[in-house]
Amino acid sequence: MKRAKQKAVVETEAPQTSQKSKKQKTCLYGSVFGESDLHASVDWGRLPHHVILRVFQFLPLVDRARASSVCRRWNEIFHIPDLWRRFEFELSQPATSYLKSTHPDLIQQIIKRHADHLQYVSFKVDSSTESAEAACDILSQLVNCSIKTLGLISTAKPSFMNVSKAHFASALTVVFVNSKSLSSIKIDDTPLDDPSLKVLVANNSDTLKLLKMSSCPHVSPAGILCVADQCHGLKELALNYYILSDELLLALSSEKHVDLEHLRIDVVSENPGQVEFHTIKKQSWDALVKHSPKVNIVMYFFLYEEEFDAFFREETPVTHLYFGRAVSKAMLGRIGMNCPRLIELVVCANGLQPLDDELIRIAERCKNLTAMGLGECEVTCRGFVEFVKMCGGRLTQLSIMEEVLIPDNDYSLDRLHLEVSKHLGRMWFPDMMPTW
Repeated sequence: MKRAKQKAVVETEAPQTSQKSKKQKTCLYGSVFGESDLHASVDWGRLPHHVILRVFQFLPLVDRARASSVCRRWNEIFHIPDLWRRFEFELSQPATSYLKSTHPDLIQQIIKRHADHLQYVSFKVDSSTESAEAACDILSQLVNCSIKTLGLISTAKPSFMNVSKAHFASALTVVFVNSKSLSSIKIDDTPLDDPSLKVLVANNSDTLKLLKMSSCPHVSPAGILCVADQCHGLKELALNYYILSDELLLALSSEKHVDLEHLRIDVVSENPGQVEFHTIKKQSWDALVKHSPKVNIVMYFFLYEEEFDAFFREETPVTHLYFGRAVSKAMLGRIGMNCPRLIELVVCANGLQPLDDELIRIAERCKNLTAMGLGECEVTCRGFVEFVKMCGGRLTQLSIMEEVLIPDNDYSLDRLHLEVSKHLGRMWFPDMMPTW
């Protein structure tokens, strides 16, 4: 009986606790929204126009379409031109991708109603040929567009390369001919060819400012030279090293061309020993820098050690260097001697030979160096402190893995971070390897 009575007390008290909690929440929410608003039904259609528009801008197309069915006002905002200036088409096959693919019928609806509003467009496809072909089909329909930025992106292996060259080129030509205001293009791993570039130049020579293009095997140096000769407003160019030539640099250095701001170069080899890299003459580099004194020349290297022979044997005005594979001590020594404009250096790997002398030479000769990153390399703590001391506070970015640093009689790792922090003028610690 006593136990039953206690149970009854608990059961009668529980609802009171719940009511109290509910009352506390009501007071809390009421203090923010007002109690009258809390009990009234929310009229989503009365949200401010700019708020609804901002919400739509963050939603993927499928979710955006669903949200448009909330009420008539949301549906009207769904179709205003401002919402369709920037758009990303996601195309994928369920069997090959984790992408959230956009339904084809919905894409057709958007093209039919908003093709003339699209200005900043990218196509993101997975590794399936079907997705790339669907992207080409959509490109072919953009006949009333006024696109300013175009990007073609493969999220896995380059599926655009599996599309027939004629199909891809004809689809891209539709955009090049009809837009007439393209200012920025990023096309990687595609069957783009020289005739397509001529169409681009013929229709957009006055507007093109940025062209990023890599791994497009059907494009020749002559095709890029055509762009450089006729697109006088070109400010940024990204391409593979095999397309780079003395003639191209001289074309970019002509009086009719504006100052180039960025030249990005991918130096890639998939078959070690089978590709012999050509050398660019010092006079050609000098002409470019004389014409565009503030140009950033960025080089990304993915080579094997035996393939570096053609590079940095004489002065080269490179400003940013990234080595994705191992690079030899000799190569780093050449950089210290022949890259006086160097601003940033990132070395993924080197081996088991300390790089003290090479880093000190880089600090001596590269007076503009402000960023350094070292991965699988070795540097003595004494040599590293000397390097930092010579660079001083101009090193705004210094990313060194703790495993790179070799303690010696002068410095332990604990003392090292204090000494380096002193010369940098800020607190610094080496990076730690993740533990997962």
